[in-house]
Amino acid sequence: MRKFKNDKMKGKIAALIMIAFAGTTVLLGISCTAKPEAIVNPKGYNLNKPVKYNMHINLTEISGIAFRHGKSDSLYAEEDENGNVYYLKLGDKKVNESRFAKSGDYEDIAICNNYMIVLRSDGTLFTFPFNQIRNKEIPGVKKVKDVIPTGEYEGMYADEKTNSLYILCKNCDDDKSKVSSGYILKLQSDGTVKPAGGFSINVKEIEQQLTGKKKGAFRPSALAKNLNTNEWYVLSSVNKVLVITDASWKVKNVYPLNPKQFNQPEGIAFDDHSNLYISNEGDLVSAGNVLKFNYTK
Repeated sequence: MRKFKNDKMKGKIAALIMIAFAGTTVLLGISCTAKPEAIVNPKGYNLNKPVKYNMHINLTEISGIAFRHGKSDSLYAEEDENGNVYYLKLGDKKVNESRFAKSGDYEDIAICNNYMIVLRSDGTLFTFPFNQIRNKEIPGVKKVKDVIPTGEYEGMYADEKTNSLYILCKNCDDDKSKVSSGYILKLQSDGTVKPAGGFSINVKEIEQQLTGKKKGAFRPSALAKNLNTNEWYVLSSVNKVLVITDASWKVKNVYPLNPKQFNQPEGIAFDDHSNLYISNEGDLVSAGNVLKFNYTK
């Protein structure tokens, strides 16, 4: 009787060992065959290998960035507290600044031929001749109000070929559900602007590509046109994504951004060699920065 019990116990132990071994084999099989999710990048860019430029303390809260005629020898920027325009050569520690207005929530900057334009979060524009940028206090600044609907704005792009400004709303009451609205303004020779149409981005098309990856409201923080591909590149800092649309604003691809690398992406620009630049606000422990992504064919 005791022998039977021992044999039975041995059988149970053997069965348990076989089950455990089988489970281990399955787990090993999974670990050997499973592959990490591929990191997808826009064509021509590796978003995981930037050249990083830390900004001066005055640009900890760097927001918009711009180049004149795409020339990367001088970067122009603003931050969202002081009414200053900053200009610098990437890699240099020296930063120059010019005051154009009193303190306020400034979100983006653009250069359109002979004018510089700064966007305040309420949609107000400040325009002044580019050749005034070297003055400590910029004279003759035009304050342009009430040309676009009431709302919160962060992104602006200047098309120098058509003298047009594209302004994308971050959060507007007039926006329909799942639509992000934009407005086109024509820059006049005296620095004023006139309405010239509108556009919109279908947020549902963005959400369809983010299913199971990254959730959160689409709140555009910056936009720029890739003149090499004629595509729009739109940043959303809230849920850290880069959205690429065609020339007619139809969503093509959505790329989640690594939050460890993109602290708070709020500015975007291309130079005349199609290199991509994204600026990130800093905080108490990290400096604001500009990340350069070299274009490769």
